[in-house]
Amino acid sequence: MGSGKPYQVFGKISKEALENITPDFNGLWKDLVKRGYIDEDGDLLGKLFWPREHGISGQGLPLSDNKLHLEIDPRYKDCEDALKKILNKARLWSVAWEWIESILVAFVLAMIIRTFLFQPFSIPSGSMRMTLIEGDRLFVNKLDYGPMIPFTKYRIKGFGKPERGDVVVFKYPVTKDKDFIKRLIAFGGETVEIKDGKVLINGEVIDKGSMGAIYYYNAGDFGTREKPIMVPQGHYFVMGDNSGSSHDSRYWGFVPEDYLIGKAEVIFWPLNRIRWIK
Repeated sequence: MGSGKPYQVFGKISKEALENITPDFNGLWKDLVKRGYIDEDGDLLGKLFWPREHGISGQGLPLSDNKLHLEIDPRYKDCEDALKKILNKARLWSVAWEWIESILVAFVLAMIIRTFLFQPFSIPSGSMRMTLIEGDRLFVNKLDYGPMIPFTKYRIKGFGKPERGDVVVFKYPVTKDKDFIKRLIAFGGETVEIKDGKVLINGEVIDKGSMGAIYYYNAGDFGTREKPIMVPQGHYFVMGDNSGSSHDSRYWGFVPEDYLIGKAEVIFWPLNRIRWIK
């Protein structure tokens, strides 16, 4: 033989050997028995296979990705070809199943990551300039606030809570079919007022952090001049940093808590824009 590969001396197939080449070795086992190639115990039938010690120069048939070989009487070439077809078919299904399994695992992992951990998001408009500009790609952190359980209104407890000034992603309350990104301004039970470009929460000016550096314009039914708006319990008031060009809570009202998707954490693309979002 000369290859140095181990060969089956006494003419017997093990189920473990077949298991290495097919995800359904029991099905292959039964097929070999049905076709008369092996018996129920896995012994190779004499009419097809010839043990090496009989002195006949057999031909090695590779099994189990070359981990096991069988010696076959050359006089039964037609049977050998039939067996090869069965094994090749098993190998084909095995390889195909490995690919399918890998793709399924990758898909499930991607969905778990997207649903419960992090979700990529692309900025389509200039409503958050200059914090975020068109074309920015960012990761939304769902762990901080806690991810929503799909198809329910229940949220898994997160590691933190929404804070004033966070840049958040949420389902658009009007149609629910789009994701919006804005800055969180106020919580349920608080009053919001826009006066002289400043935001007042419960009558006090918010002038710290990123919110203090933004000029907010009066606009829409919920952002009229010097008219405090009460945010309902269980809702948020959000606005875009580009206040003069943002369709936000000043126009359409409030974001229900269960519409909140997560916190915009970091810009990852383009390369010259990589940074933490503040």
